[in-house]
Amino acid sequence: MTQLSKITVEATVNAPVAKVWEAWNTPSDIMQWNTADPATWHTPSSENDLRVGGKFKNRMEAKDGSFGFDFEGVYDSVIPHQEITYTMGDGRQATTLFTEKDGKTHLATTFDPETQNDPEFQKAGWQAILNNFIKYVESK
Repeated sequence: MTQLSKITVEATVNAPVAKVWEAWNTPSDIMQWNTADPATWHTPSSENDLRVGGKFKNRMEAKDGSFGFDFEGVYDSVIPHQEITYTMGDGRQATTLFTEKDGKTHLATTFDPETQNDPEFQKAGWQAILNNFIKYVESK
């Protein structure tokens, strides 16, 4: 099987890294922002044990009840306010870097794509979730 190239999505949040880190990792916050399309999808539950070896699980569902799945993994690296790396249930990895400059926080998430969906579709979905996160944090 051909190894697909890693995909990176990135954006800048107009908020300090401490606020961004908290919203990224707090289950009650995750349930508010973790969707690519807030009109038709939501995250009704979230669990997060943010430590090396700790697990996370976010339940993502279509609002009409037609489909749902658990997005889950185990943390490989946690450097507060700087980096989170995890391995998903299917063995793929993702890393998010947090970089603060002038009171704003740049986020860059790099992940191994899955093989079922087109890489551009995956990138668009992860970018949409990131954009939703930015709207959420900046409105808090």
